[in-house]
Amino acid sequence: MREQHSLMRVSVPDPETGRRIDLFLAGAVTDLTRSRVQKLIEEGLVAVNEMVCTDKNYRVRAGDMVVYSLPEPEAPETRPEEIPLAVIFEDNDLLVINKPRQMVVHPAPGHSRGTLVNALLHHCHDLSGIGGVVRPGIVHRLDKDTSGLLIVAKNDKAHSSLSSQLKSRQLRREYLALVCDRVKPVSGRIEAPLGRHPRNRKKMAVITAGREAVTRYRVLKEYGQISLLKVMLETGRTHQIRVHLSYIGHPVVGDFIYGPGTWAGLPPEMLFTHALHAYRLSLIHPSSQESLTFFAPPPPEFQALLHYLAENV
Repeated sequence: MREQHSLMRVSVPDPETGRRIDLFLAGAVTDLTRSRVQKLIEEGLVAVNEMVCTDKNYRVRAGDMVVYSLPEPEAPETRPEEIPLAVIFEDNDLLVINKPRQMVVHPAPGHSRGTLVNALLHHCHDLSGIGGVVRPGIVHRLDKDTSGLLIVAKNDKAHSSLSSQLKSRQLRREYLALVCDRVKPVSGRIEAPLGRHPRNRKKMAVITAGREAVTRYRVLKEYGQISLLKVMLETGRTHQIRVHLSYIGHPVVGDFIYGPGTWAGLPPEMLFTHALHAYRLSLIHPSSQESLTFFAPPPPEFQALLHYLAENV
């Protein structure tokens, strides 16, 4: 087996005897899917007892030593692209962007073009290098389908200051979210650790061994069995708001990953993936030390849904 980097070894326990090798590895290694294991076998990157395994139907036996190697991922190429940006504020230290829904923040496998970073590289040439070549200037992120305010550092000093504010919770982020059902109590604090889902590595979940995650919320308005919340982040974990609200039984309307995706009484044409928008951002300017607050109204489709609810529910 050709070696790409360090080899990983998994011993087959007695209960797994007779199981197909792709199913065994996918079950034994949380970061591997069955299709990924099959691809590794095709590429000659899986061996059993020091012999390359070329048969994905091979049945493992107790005591087998299964060895696999993962190729180093190719770093996505990041090029400037002339993509319009909704710039709320800009000076020599930072930018505040109103990110549209469906825009990915930084390049990743499957999203090498059309990202916010591609647009930023065209817009300005003095972004902070702290985030590396893939995430220049990026202080925090928003999910692809979450719209709203996002801050970008234009130099390393600003990046360090803003990152410190994010960690100390001086940089405040507030969201609007439409969620399922009436929320009781009408205000609260959700404190539940988050980590990778144990069975689906593309999702996050509340798990005991996860990282600290704290979300506060307050009900702004009720539309029948749908509630409009103001949500405030105390920490910034991946998918935090969506997971926490789903965890307390109130998933974001339109969230197909952490909730039902649809909601009884809403016409299908009104749904536009999850109804979550970062509408308020407060920070201390890295150079002037001035307190700044920025606002961005929800995008047209979010406002149309609010109007529909106000008129029909």
